[in-house]
Amino acid sequence: MNKNYERPTLSIVAPVFNEELILPELYRRVAETLDGAGENWELVLVNDGSSDRSFKIMSELHAADPRVRVINFSRNFGHQIAITAGADYAQGDAVVIIDADLQDPPAVILEMIAKWREGYELVYAVRKQRKGETWFKLFTASFFYRLINRITGVRIPLDTGDFRLMDRKVVDVLREIREYHRFMRGLSVWVGFKQTGVHYVREERFAGETKYPLRKMLRFALDGITSFSHLPLQLATYMGFIIAGLSVIGIILTIILRLSGSQAFLGQASTLVAVLFIGGIQLISLGIIGEYLGRIYNEVKRRPLYIVREALGFAAEVETAARPASPLPPSADAVA
Repeated sequence: MNKNYERPTLSIVAPVFNEELILPELYRRVAETLDGAGENWELVLVNDGSSDRSFKIMSELHAADPRVRVINFSRNFGHQIAITAGADYAQGDAVVIIDADLQDPPAVILEMIAKWREGYELVYAVRKQRKGETWFKLFTASFFYRLINRITGVRIPLDTGDFRLMDRKVVDVLREIREYHRFMRGLSVWVGFKQTGVHYVREERFAGETKYPLRKMLRFALDGITSFSHLPLQLATYMGFIIAGLSVIGIILTIILRLSGSQAFLGQASTLVAVLFIGGIQLISLGIIGEYLGRIYNEVKRRPLYIVREALGFAAEVETAARPASPLPPSADAVA
């Protein structure tokens, strides 16, 4: 057992991917904010397969301050999985998820703590202003959250991200949810409990470049939609009925025009257009089904969500308890 380990009141979880320029400043601001408020805290840094000096800097921060604890993945598993690992290892009575890029100011954590101590079990941060982001990013983010609220039964607060505080009760429930394609800001709302928000101004990145290009944003949006909605599958059915209805109308119209002597439908052009249109709809429908099928395939393999190469600063029993076992399928004997 690590003799330096002390169970904190507050755990700050920050996923890290190639953030060597930011890590010292992140630690300084977290320590300044929480020490100034007299809080008992730990900072859990999750190294998500960084290729720069991030892990070396995290190790140095841990050596200088044992309250900095480090989870080092064996490779890159993705931002949402890194959040999951941090929550699995965090031991605080409350857990705060924050991005390492300092766009989410650590000072806002104090407002979250105040709400938590009022009795709220989930406190999410609402962005009232987003500095340094393009109109395209702002528009697509706004559109996505309004879309997902319309097509799912989960009401994700508008203009929020992963920056939030979760009570231990919420974290313990989330640790039982081991789905592979994770949309943590949706899952944390889905579990329920007493929730509220605090407003803040999201700053520009302190240094470095964004780790969420358009391709990752689209994949993230797709994970969110498919995790909480069957509407894309239903749309394939709706399109089938619409096309079938149009086909019946077209057949009746063609018969009437032919009987009346009209030459409007002579030739193969109209037939070719109709076949291409129906073929396109079929391929789109197959693609939608394939997306859901691929997610089912990933889930039934039951691989671990992440692999930890090493963990610094945690007690042995914390490391053991941090990995809840995935439910196994029934054995052949049980089925028999």
